Amino acid sequence: MAFRDWLVGCALVSVACTALAHDTWFESHPGAAPGQLALSLATGNRFPQQEFPAGMEQLVASGCRSAAGKVLPMRLLQDRPNALWLRAAVQPGSAASCWAQLQPVEVEIEPRIVEVYLKEIQASTAVREAWAGMQRRGVGWRERYTKHARIEMLRAGAAAATQPVPMAMDVLLRSDGPVAVDRTLVFQVLNDGQPLAELAVEFQSAASGLGIWRRTDAQGRVSFSPPLPGRWLLRGTELYPSTTRSDWWESRFVTLAFEVPAAGAAAATRP
Repeated sequence: MAFRDWLVGCALVSVACTALAHDTWFESHPGAAPGQLALSLATGNRFPQQEFPAGMEQLVASGCRSAAGKVLPMRLLQDRPNALWLRAAVQPGSAASCWAQLQPVEVEIEPRIVEVYLKEIQASTAVREAWAGMQRRGVGWRERYTKHARIEMLRAGAAAATQPVPMAMDVLLRSDGPVAVDRTLVFQVLNDGQPLAELAVEFQSAASGLGIWRRTDAQGRVSFSPPLPGRWLLRGTELYPSTTRSDWWESRFVTLAFEVPAAGAAAATRP
């Protein structure tokens, strides 16, 4: 069974099931009230299609930081069937960074689905070996996962360096210059404020379905040169045996949504 088919089946049984090996991300939208930014937060089978909403009650930590550095709350705008729509007092078109950490969820997964899951997140050899040992002992897969989502809305042509936000897992854009096609961008993955090394991350393009894998270095950094303009998503999943419960797994999902302007748009903003 393909993972997409499994997702549809799970949707009929449990909302939590739909969110396991699928990413949760932000998308910005026009049409908010004057002086307000509109965002949708949802889980999807594959970026950029948002399919399943997060509940407002699931948000453990959330907010937006304006270009001036002020942290603003996100309020409920509308609860739609496929996404949770939020608003913040940020001027549309201005630079801002928004984030959300969701409540942990516990699930059990069939062994045949686990194999697809591990492939989708590019799980490490150590994880695969630990799972093989559990299978030999007849132990099933039980997992507690937490989702972290962030979106960067940057001014075209401006420097792209960003600051940490109050989430357990985070991704920073460490580039000094602007985001642009074919320009090398540097990202850093943090886990509890510390660099996370050897994490597999994928860059997905909304324009083409393109997915490009990289792995973080000892400082949690990874470089990427976007070949196309438009919306991109960095996604990564840290998966490890639980340190508090025998034969359980813990995982943290993180996404960073950002946009790469077309060459003409970036040039138009330069002095």
